[in-house]
Amino acid sequence: MDRTAPYGKIHFLNTGMSDCILLESDGHFALIDAAEDTDFPENKPHLRYAGYEEQVVAYLLRHCRGADGRVTLDFVLGTHAHSDHLGGFDTVALHPEIRILQAYLRPYDESRVFRMERTRWDNREVYDQMRDALAQAGVPICETFDGKTQTLGAFTLTFFYCGTHKRLPLRYGENVNSVVTLLEAGGTRALLAADMNYKAGDERRIGKAVGHVDLLKVGHHGTVGSTSAGLLRALTPRIAVVTNKRAGIFPDVRLKLKRACKEIYTTVESDGVLAELYANGKIRMQTGIMEKP
Repeated sequence: MDRTAPYGKIHFLNTGMSDCILLESDGHFALIDAAEDTDFPENKPHLRYAGYEEQVVAYLLRHCRGADGRVTLDFVLGTHAHSDHLGGFDTVALHPEIRILQAYLRPYDESRVFRMERTRWDNREVYDQMRDALAQAGVPICETFDGKTQTLGAFTLTFFYCGTHKRLPLRYGENVNSVVTLLEAGGTRALLAADMNYKAGDERRIGKAVGHVDLLKVGHHGTVGSTSAGLLRALTPRIAVVTNKRAGIFPDVRLKLKRACKEIYTTVESDGVLAELYANGKIRMQTGIMEKP
């Protein structure tokens, strides 16, 4: 294959302060998270948020159709049971023109989550909604994949569980149970940090295990509790992508990113960001990807 072409692309969609990341390599596609949705439990009207499921589906149909006219996703990954990450998956899974071959979704354990989230948020509902849609679509679900390696075209991906590697003295929110993804191709490396934060010690552990990356998808939208100076020293990323608007990045996180990274992109102001991965750390960035061609 002509490797003057990129090894693949990472599409960071503009879905406000929520995550939806499309991976593309050698004609293969995968989706990590599917953004916030418009659904909310009837007994929790305070969770009525702007949803992006229609934009996510439209983007997939526009960019990922195969020769048969349908979209095939080799796999989907739901990083943790928050609606701004899992919300759109039921719409994606049940769409008649989209086929999913495999799903990665670790079980939701509400005994590990503090009371406010158990009672006020819709973690359980959005998790069950995704599982039910996958089951209805006949998609096999892998629930145990910590340390697993998955290929996608020329990409090699490794999954890391947060929140399970030591006994936690306190219950935290579901963010500490995020799944982090390391992507490698041709000597170029990217870390997609989901909503990892430093409350449970995972930034230190995963940063040490991963080492240098060229691109970091910043954890938890750049908000409070994410992206310690120690993590940035371990990863030494040149490029940071934040799934948020610029004003939503917590001030100390913004300062740390400015000190550590040469390029910082926010998906809202950029209207989506595309990273094309070439050999030996070369990455070409493009903005404005949500616009129709």
